[in-house]
Amino acid sequence: MARKLGLAGALGLGALALAGCDATPPDNGFFHALRMGWPDGITPESKSMGNFWVWTWVTAWIIGIIMWALMFVVIFRDSAKRAKKAGKGEFPRQTAYNVNLELTLTTVPVLIVMALFFFTVQTQDEVTALDKNPEVTVDVTAYQWNWKFGYGEVKSNLAPGGSDYDGTDQQKADDSALLSAPSEEVDEHKPAGPIHGGSSEDYSYLNYDKIETVGTSEEVPVLVLPSNTPIEFNLASSDVIHSFWVPEFLFKRDAMPHPEKNHQERRFQIAAIEEEGAFVGRCAEMCGTYHAMMNFEIRVVSPEAFTEYLDFRQSNPTATNADALKSIDEAPYATSTRPFLPDRAGTRSVDGDNYIGDEAA
Repeated sequence: MARKLGLAGALGLGALALAGCDATPPDNGFFHALRMGWPDGITPESKSMGNFWVWTWVTAWIIGIIMWALMFVVIFRDSAKRAKKAGKGEFPRQTAYNVNLELTLTTVPVLIVMALFFFTVQTQDEVTALDKNPEVTVDVTAYQWNWKFGYGEVKSNLAPGGSDYDGTDQQKADDSALLSAPSEEVDEHKPAGPIHGGSSEDYSYLNYDKIETVGTSEEVPVLVLPSNTPIEFNLASSDVIHSFWVPEFLFKRDAMPHPEKNHQERRFQIAAIEEEGAFVGRCAEMCGTYHAMMNFEIRVVSPEAFTEYLDFRQSNPTATNADALKSIDEAPYATSTRPFLPDRAGTRSVDGDNYIGDEAA
């Protein structure tokens, strides 16, 4: 009975420790070291992933310490020298075919794996859920080797004028569909496209918006987003596979060409960005020669400043994104992407550790 109660207590303590995966660990000392260099998250989803990561390591360390302790106890307690001094045989008492011990050593690892699997699925479901009622929808188009961002939808509480904003540029979308429409005459010498023989020039799956920010070789694109607001990202690529990654989100998602035909979920949502500031974004999928320079910046501002920014972009369609950022007293160009700045057009020169002529970057 004592052994059974001890086993039940050990299992109960293990379950309690694993249940802590949903609790926030102290953000200092040993617990912070267990992040192993992970950035501090700025979204609820990233914090859930960070907590799960830390508590998984806590569980691993507890199990490891117990196993190491048992190992060293046996090494020193059952050494040949101690056995000889005590007048015992060379080998300690064997415990083979001890059914209770073997059941314990089988059951406990299975329970640990089941618990870890449960909390993995719980965290994953929170991160990938598409039920967060986004108030801003951002269309993201990746291409070799830069980014285009557009505002597809903005709810009335953030949109200028106080009514829902539909940013879709239907004319651009219709023009793209027209260009990609099949010709009546089939050119037998033209190679078939990548999707079921379709045209390789078919870009009708991309999103086109009235307000867009396009990166260039001279300028890193800056995506302006409101803080404390649910946001949806709608991803696609116009050529090869890219990957949208913001380290502080602790999350990345591939941007695919023809995502629906490739059975790829192109959307993901975040419940909020809880800190304002500039955060670097990168392509996390090796996509060609200038992959390392394919960066962007997310500039998180207050909801009020975001509304002013959007109003400026609407009222001044010929103004640049830098002009719009200046209008809300923000730095006009990317500030977080050093040292990976576009340098493919010879716009900068390097003198030792000093960059010359990169004011626009």
